[in-house]
Amino acid sequence: MIEVRDLVKHYGDVRAVDGVSFVCPNGQVTGLLGPNGAGKTTTLRMICGLIRPMRGTVVVDGHDVKKDPSSVRRSLGVQTDSAGVYPRLTPREHLRYYGGFYGLSGNELERRIDEIIEILGMDEFADRRAQGFSRGQRQKVILGRALVHNPNNIIMDEPTSGLDVMAVRETRSMIRTLSDKGHCVLFTTHYMDEAARLCDKIAIIIRGRIAAFGSPQQLMEETGRNSLEDAFVQLAGGEEGLLVSGHSGNDGSNDHPAAASGQDQPERESVGADAGMGRR
Repeated sequence: MIEVRDLVKHYGDVRAVDGVSFVCPNGQVTGLLGPNGAGKTTTLRMICGLIRPMRGTVVVDGHDVKKDPSSVRRSLGVQTDSAGVYPRLTPREHLRYYGGFYGLSGNELERRIDEIIEILGMDEFADRRAQGFSRGQRQKVILGRALVHNPNNIIMDEPTSGLDVMAVRETRSMIRTLSDKGHCVLFTTHYMDEAARLCDKIAIIIRGRIAAFGSPQQLMEETGRNSLEDAFVQLAGGEEGLLVSGHSGNDGSNDHPAAASGQDQPERESVGADAGMGRR
């Protein structure tokens, strides 16, 4: 379970995250939705321990990210964008490399690698170098790295972005399978139909604050709308509100001079929270 408690992170006058709280229970899919610049990625970075919050904290399976970031990272599996695949390594070598960071070795590691390859359907390309892989194949490698240590909590940052129809179906099926097996899944997406289909609960973040939290049905009932997309737009303050939020500079390290100058750089204790999140 992931508990986000009153997270605050400002960059100068920019309130990137301004008192965000929500809970992601085990066995559920929780969506974190918001326009570009709303504070999603900054929130995810704080959950992973890559950025230290100015106030508040995150508790993952009883471990406080401020007091015990190593245990938090071991409890998390993080899938970011597919650009973080090493082209000269095979998927099997990726899994072996990342499994070692989590203390896996020997027969235990090899068994887990075989399981991940089978679960994700990577048999045909498991021993090919990743150079030239399709986006869908790279996404499988990234997801496999996130799952290799069998974490209870999975974070997925726009996992279906840029994928073809079949890869999208496979990814969505995997998200539901993880939830059905009791994992806590937190993911971001810009696709409202995807969120409506997959999410048990949704946290809508606008200008660094949670504007609403509930099931897709609850959010539609609250706003009197017939679709999650319409409910989302209304909760965001309408079309004008989305434009304001999207240009506020709240999200992504490249929007923050403080981050660019070296403040709040990721702690290098673990590569489990991929560098890909830092590029978003």
